[in-house]
Amino acid sequence: MRVEEKLLRDALAHRDVDVDIVDDRELTLTLAEPLREWDVVLERSLSQTRGLAALRVVESWGVPTVNRHAVVAACASKLDTSALLEAAGVPTPPTAVAFSPEAALRATEELGYPVVMKPVTGSWGRLLARINGRDAAEALFEHKALLGGPEHSIFYLQRHVDKPGRDIRAFVVGDEVICAIYRESEHWVTNTARGASTRNCPVGADLRAITLRAAAAVGGGVLAIDLLEDGERLLVSEVNATMEFRNSIDVTGVDIPGQVADHVCAAARGAAAGVGV
Repeated sequence: MRVEEKLLRDALAHRDVDVDIVDDRELTLTLAEPLREWDVVLERSLSQTRGLAALRVVESWGVPTVNRHAVVAACASKLDTSALLEAAGVPTPPTAVAFSPEAALRATEELGYPVVMKPVTGSWGRLLARINGRDAAEALFEHKALLGGPEHSIFYLQRHVDKPGRDIRAFVVGDEVICAIYRESEHWVTNTARGASTRNCPVGADLRAITLRAAAAVGGGVLAIDLLEDGERLLVSEVNATMEFRNSIDVTGVDIPGQVADHVCAAARGAAAGVGV
């Protein structure tokens, strides 16, 4: 259990909720034999693959989950997220997908250097590459193709945004943007897992509006929306369905685990009353 899971457990227990901590490595789910032990399941698996599989089964039994399987699946794939954001008209960095080094090179030159290549699945700023010119693009694309494997057969590319040494992470719980932080770093990758510092970001009308639009595009729930400042406008970069928040509680002054716990309790009450949350 990470710090986040312990904080969520304590917040739920503080609300007189009986919390059952489930280690999915020890879990067996027989599809024809539903477990009816839970009023609601809060998915916080350390494995995206296991979490998605468990959610799929639990939802098939009619147990409400936070987040829903469809939302977690959409956020697990940067390509799925980008497609949903684009379809909903949410501003994002120009994005292209290719399936060979040659096609990726053409897409990169159409987007315009510098371009960021990302893995379709992944977190914590891992395996990102900023490509500044044709020579680097050719070398990186050839290397990716030679690695083999299904995950290396898709070239997911976004035009680099010259952000002001920071990005924004906004936290959504249900239909509310509860807080936001700036993640600041001298490096172009501004994930806190890569050493970025955090400070409070005021949630103004523009930030609230685009954040809620992005959350709705992927299906809503408990989400962290990453945004980039491109001059005067905001662009949505990614949406995270199993968000980390340990570095955001003190700087924002918001009880994030408590807000999530209230949402989980509301989901259970809504399911019991036949109302979706």
